[in-house]
Amino acid sequence: MGIKNLLGEKIKRLRKMRGYTQEQFAELIEITPRNLCRIEAGSSFVTSETLDKILNALNVPADILFSYEHLKDEKEILADIYTYIDKIKSHPKQLEKTHRLLRLIAEDEF
Repeated sequence: MGIKNLLGEKIKRLRKMRGYTQEQFAELIEITPRNLCRIEAGSSFVTSETLDKILNALNVPADILFSYEHLKDEKEILADIYTYIDKIKSHPKQLEKTHRLLRLIAEDEF
């Protein structure tokens, strides 16, 4: 997946998390809804000016916008989880917190 697609997906995800429609967000960052649609689809790239407006409107730093951890596949995610568990398994308090958190997630009470 190319940078335009990754960035577009991230912008779309953050826009939706903030509760903006495409029309509302496009108006906020002063572009047309059609242009925003192209950016989110990965068929168009943002200008530096539009990127600044997106960062301000979403209230996120650039490193968050360009972080694509959420796009890891299942095997990579599990490997990361096991790495974190290995790091905390000798720390009883952290291990207990992790256990409680995982239990809540598994029971869908989170």
